[in-house]
Amino acid sequence: MNEKLVIAVLAGTTREQRESIKAAHYIADFASQLEDVEVIFVDPKDFSFPGDGNDPEGKDPRYTEIVAKADAFFIVTPEYNHSFPGSLKRMLDSELALYNHKPVAFAGASNGNWGGVRAVESLLTAVRETGLVTLSWDVYFPYVQNIFDAEGRIKEEYRERYEKSLGKLFDELLLFAQMFKQLRQGEKS
Repeated sequence: MNEKLVIAVLAGTTREQRESIKAAHYIADFASQLEDVEVIFVDPKDFSFPGDGNDPEGKDPRYTEIVAKADAFFIVTPEYNHSFPGSLKRMLDSELALYNHKPVAFAGASNGNWGGVRAVESLLTAVRETGLVTLSWDVYFPYVQNIFDAEGRIKEEYRERYEKSLGKLFDELLLFAQMFKQLRQGEKS
């Protein structure tokens, strides 16, 4: 690769007691170790999305800048009531025009044995409408509260499993990111 690919890792909730933030930070840290990758960590708590939809007054210019710069996205969503958080939907809805032809990977997290599967499944339809290109598989963190320690570090007994899964997923995400980046650059010529 000639220049770095920019991956925006999106934490999926603003909830105070969110355990999924540990998985989001872990994924961002993992990606930052990859060659030719720049990671932008996006915590929805740091942004303001007033109103609804894709109207100009409902945008946060800082998030607009991140979405424009990103070559790919990795969304980490917790599962709340068999779905994904409204704060994640609001953030995604704000930038429809800028997501087109950019790949997205998913990680789900929950405090039960499903690991966020239902949240990711319900998110797919909304994400496809944005123009993002979804990958064919995901990573899940069931019983997320047991996988990370109090400081948010992955426990040693889980490290190999998640490094292997994330390695494969990032290989695919970066391949798609490079292909679509070239496609978008060709469209501008």
